[in-house]
Amino acid sequence: MTVHLEPDSNIPNQRLAKQLPVHWREFAIESLIRVAGVSTIGFVALILAFLLLEGAPAFWQTSWRVLLGQRWYPIFGIYGILPLVLGSLLVTAGAVVIAVPLGLATAIFVAEIAPRWLREILKPLIEVIAGVPSVVLGFLGMVAVAPLIRQELGIPTGLTALTGSLMLAYMALPTIITIAEDALDAVPTTYRDGAYALGATQWQTIWRVIVPAARSGILVAIMLGIGRVVGETMAVMMVTGNAARMPMELDAILRPVRTMTATIAAEMGEVARGSTHYHVLFVIGLVLFVLTFIVNAIASLLTIGARERRGGRLMR
Repeated sequence: MTVHLEPDSNIPNQRLAKQLPVHWREFAIESLIRVAGVSTIGFVALILAFLLLEGAPAFWQTSWRVLLGQRWYPIFGIYGILPLVLGSLLVTAGAVVIAVPLGLATAIFVAEIAPRWLREILKPLIEVIAGVPSVVLGFLGMVAVAPLIRQELGIPTGLTALTGSLMLAYMALPTIITIAEDALDAVPTTYRDGAYALGATQWQTIWRVIVPAARSGILVAIMLGIGRVVGETMAVMMVTGNAARMPMELDAILRPVRTMTATIAAEMGEVARGSTHYHVLFVIGLVLFVLTFIVNAIASLLTIGARERRGGRLMR
């Protein structure tokens, strides 16, 4: 017995009735995402415009020679920001030297060496470290790290650039470890299998195959870690001694320094609005914005390059 099914003329209308709300939902979601993306760019532009408007009067209320001077004494009208810039660079460089090797070694251990059960424990713990407030780390630096450095190195004070670098390195580690571990984990398994098939040891496979393949992601992790270090304020203000001096000595890392972020945080609340000191603080913020923008731009370029190379492998 053959059964003939009559075409239902209402089916296209029913499908259209079902698809129409879906279409509108997709349109609403796409519009929301588009507005959010444009708003982010707009917020960044507004921040830059605000810094320029508030910092511009400093350029005609004082001279470039004063702004690029080596002394920071706002009470006497001396606004040389060079000690603050060099102090920030010294603390950042020390943090990078400490955090990058330690972070990469930890990422390699978590991604390639640790057993699965240990990896499942370490990854959440590393992410918890990223959530510790910076003021708590500042207290830890003042109470535990600074006295230890003063006692072990025999220096007059433990509130030094080295203490700041140690605390900033601690803060940058979760960023470097997490992103570098993801980059190592994204390397195709065939790379490992091919290396082992050629007789390579585990260490040779990691060092000669996996790390070079994940190089772009590792560089992005380092750049984002540097960005995290440059923008940190509270902990640095608590442990570096806040001495606005030129760090030009060989042992400058063992002496107090002052960073740009600490200067803005410490003095913005006390300065008279509209004064030259007030506008110079915005100039410092503008310099900090440019440094952070350069670091993030380099990280973005590396990310784009990594995506293009990854896409090329899939097409082959």
